[in-house]
Amino acid sequence: MTPMLEVSDLSVSYGAISALHEFCLKVGTGDIVTLIGGNGAGKTTALRTISGLLRPTSGRVTFMGEDITRSPAHRIVARGLGHVPEGRMIFGNLTVDENLSMGAYLQKDKGKIAANREYVFGIFSRLKERLRQTAGTLSGGEQQMLAIGRALMGEPKFLMLDEPSLGIAPRLISTIFERIIEINRDRGIAVLLVEQNANLALEISSYAYVLETGRVTMEGPSQDLRKHPQLKAAYLGG
Repeated sequence: MTPMLEVSDLSVSYGAISALHEFCLKVGTGDIVTLIGGNGAGKTTALRTISGLLRPTSGRVTFMGEDITRSPAHRIVARGLGHVPEGRMIFGNLTVDENLSMGAYLQKDKGKIAANREYVFGIFSRLKERLRQTAGTLSGGEQQMLAIGRALMGEPKFLMLDEPSLGIAPRLISTIFERIIEINRDRGIAVLLVEQNANLALEISSYAYVLETGRVTMEGPSQDLRKHPQLKAAYLGG
């Protein structure tokens, strides 16, 4: 079957510094695929390039059969590819309600907007309780819920999540990951997950890529990689 997302030989540079080298990745319809690696490996660069925020020096990104390599970010979002960035990037001076409305800026059907909002409240009930609260005053976990909820307001077919556990209290990390599974299962949204917590990422994904200094050094079914001695030593605590 044709992958929902296919990245082929993608190379990206920041001036004279190469960040990605002939990076390749595939995500099938309804899959959860994870991309793991240390700081500076190129994971965030990969997601930012896929979503149109960075331009590659070479290579190709295909989404649902369409070449989106040179498409602007807003057209990629309209196509159904959502991106929850590292650091969440919520609008801290706006309310929770206003942040969710920003996520629906491309939607014209008021009925769908209302239904999507109720869906977000169904999986993240805390957001409904804090609807009028300024987003910048939320906890780290609540801000992550808001960032994911905002992306869901755009009705994505595919969701990229960059470090969703970063800066979150341990008791909320499991909640966030449970909701990722729920979103994937109930709505059929494919997920590309970048996550330093390799144990969690491999637990919920079906396939994984390991990125080191801009290159894929290992890939395979997640359960197989969890048993790989090299991966266990580097990312899974031995």
